Amino acid sequence: MAGRKEAEGKIQWKPFFHLLNSEKPPMMIIVAVLILSLLETAASLVVPLFTKRLVDMMSGNGVETTVIILLVVTFIAQTLAGGFSYYFLTYIGEKIVAGIRRKLWNHILHLPVSFFDANQSGETLSRITQDTNTIKTVITNHLVTFISGIISIIGSIIILFILDWRMTAIMLGIVPLSLLILMPLGRKMYKVSRQTQDEMAIFSGNLGRVLSEVRLVKSYNGEKIEREKGFHGVQQLFRFGLKEAKIQAVISPFMTTILMVVLVVLIGYGGVRVASGQLTAGTLVAIIIYMFQIVVPFSQLASFFTAFQKAMGATDRIQGLLTLQSEKYEGNPDTLLQTDLSFQDVSFSYNQSKEILNNVSFTVPANKTIALVGPSGGGKTTIFSLIERFYDPVKGSISIGGIPIQELDLSVWRTQIGYVSQDSPVMTGTIKENICYGVQREVTDEEVYTAAKMANADEFITELPDGYGTEVGERGVKLSGGQRQRIAIARAILRDPKILLLDEATSNLDSESELLVQHAVKNLMKGRTTLIIAHRLSTVVEADQLLVVENGRITGKGSHAELLESHELYQKLAKQQLKLADTQQQ
Repeated sequence: MAGRKEAEGKIQWKPFFHLLNSEKPPMMIIVAVLILSLLETAASLVVPLFTKRLVDMMSGNGVETTVIILLVVTFIAQTLAGGFSYYFLTYIGEKIVAGIRRKLWNHILHLPVSFFDANQSGETLSRITQDTNTIKTVITNHLVTFISGIISIIGSIIILFILDWRMTAIMLGIVPLSLLILMPLGRKMYKVSRQTQDEMAIFSGNLGRVLSEVRLVKSYNGEKIEREKGFHGVQQLFRFGLKEAKIQAVISPFMTTILMVVLVVLIGYGGVRVASGQLTAGTLVAIIIYMFQIVVPFSQLASFFTAFQKAMGATDRIQGLLTLQSEKYEGNPDTLLQTDLSFQDVSFSYNQSKEILNNVSFTVPANKTIALVGPSGGGKTTIFSLIERFYDPVKGSISIGGIPIQELDLSVWRTQIGYVSQDSPVMTGTIKENICYGVQREVTDEEVYTAAKMANADEFITELPDGYGTEVGERGVKLSGGQRQRIAIARAILRDPKILLLDEATSNLDSESELLVQHAVKNLMKGRTTLIIAHRLSTVVEADQLLVVENGRITGKGSHAELLESHELYQKLAKQQLKLADTQQQ
């Protein structure tokens, strides 16, 4: 624990520069920025010398035009160098951060489903947006001032010693005292900024959760609960903001006081020396200007370290994400999809909790249909998740043609699977975009229309004002449950998969649409290996084989007729459902 606290208090700068270097920043532009920064700083260091000469001339025999021209040229050079260096550095910062965001987004998309089970989407979003923006701020707003500030301080001190070493020594005597106060405050700021970023990520995650399920919140009068949670998050951010403000409340006035003390001492002591003839008026003016060229960059360095410490926290979180194990896509591209799919003694649990599947074994013959039936929570949907490779079995193996599916190329494997789930997910966008989603080839309009007709979706789509170009809204809220389900089925039809997974695929359809879609699904199932989850036995009685799944085990296998004779639970389900169906038909 003590080691961890020590690590948190110590600023780890190497990961930050390693992250920047991983994006291969443009070295030629960096060199140009450094040269321009040196030119800008050199110009700023020359200005007080010209000013000294100008003041001394004005108090003597007059002013030379050459000095004024040189002073104007120096100001112009300083302005141009500063402008170009700022633009180029902003370009570098934007380019690096764009690369980090691309890398993060690509990595997050390839993380396993278990990561998204454990992390709120808003918190993950905060890593891509806020944390990367913190890094960009350091590069674009502080890095040039840091580099030029260091050069300006060193150059000013050297020139000051040349002009008058006594006044320089007085000025620099205050620096050690300043560092003794500022350094502990900097470490404190680092801790507080990390806590603030954590709290901001949690707050963003909570907002994303509520906004994505706002209908649930309103339906169950959850506004009060969510208001309290939101207010708590706001209060936490407010508290951490005040902690940062307390530190800044010490740093800012302290720096201002130091500046005023040094200025008063220099003017007082310098005035005495000018009066005694030991120092010229121009030299005193130049010393005061150089003092500002030391103090101002010094205060900018304090701002840089504050921003840099925040960037360290952001880097820790970004690196934490990037080091997470992503899904492995490499493997044998030959997926052997026209062969048998087998589960052999498969067991599975989420995070070592209660076992969801226990020694499950069955085989789905190629191009045959297997139906999974049984009570809710038995593990049927988990079987589908394992086939999709959303998760890996804890024990046992899943193979196709005798080859474990983990050895196959993941992208090729999933390309050949059509999954229609009971919640029929729909993405924000048009109906056509949703039907074509995930298809790895060029799709013609005719193919889209054909798939929609087979799914009994074309009729309601053409009746919409914009037809296939109709926006469905976030998560498809502008469509009914049955309409979303038919679009999901059309998507699976267009995908033309070799393995078909149907999880209550007709659960949200009215009776008339269900019959038409069932007919379309039967056509789709021809020549494909199909697994169906169904709570209504009437939809799967014609399957080649039915598996009864109870409490994570396969307790029965066989045809509808065989299970009616031998399996007690199936008999009970059949008696309830099929009798009810007969009553409804009458």
